Amino acid sequence: MREKPKADETNNYAYNKWLQPFANNLRKKMTKAEACLWKYALRAGRIKGYQFRRQRAVLQYIADFLCKELKLVIEVDGVTHLDDETGEKDKQKSRALESAGFTIIRFTDEDVLKNMSGVIQRIEKVVDAIGLSGPPPYPPPAGDK
Repeated sequence: MREKPKADETNNYAYNKWLQPFANNLRKKMTKAEACLWKYALRAGRIKGYQFRRQRAVLQYIADFLCKELKLVIEVDGVTHLDDETGEKDKQKSRALESAGFTIIRFTDEDVLKNMSGVIQRIEKVVDAIGLSGPPPYPPPAGDK
């Protein structure tokens, strides 16, 4: 049986260069909820100074948002994720990413669009719980916490 890959700096956090064209396409076509989460919460080190990447190819999947330093994946699930087949694929994706060492947080489109402050608070709690020692690799933008 093949050993499951672990995500770390030696393998660029399980980056999959073969999925890059698909990730680029998804980055250009982000959903409204994904675009809002990126703009108001995740870009430019707004979450405690950590850098997130959009539509990151990892293992055989594309994560909506990924922070390599924290090994944290954030997924935003829209109405297309409600059917049984897609729900099962989401579970498989989560299991694979978790077995590689990632922490996964899932939000619905509605969570992001109607309760951005609650979404940000939950992300910050998870970041605190991961609890890397030392300061984040990038200082938060001026005027942020």
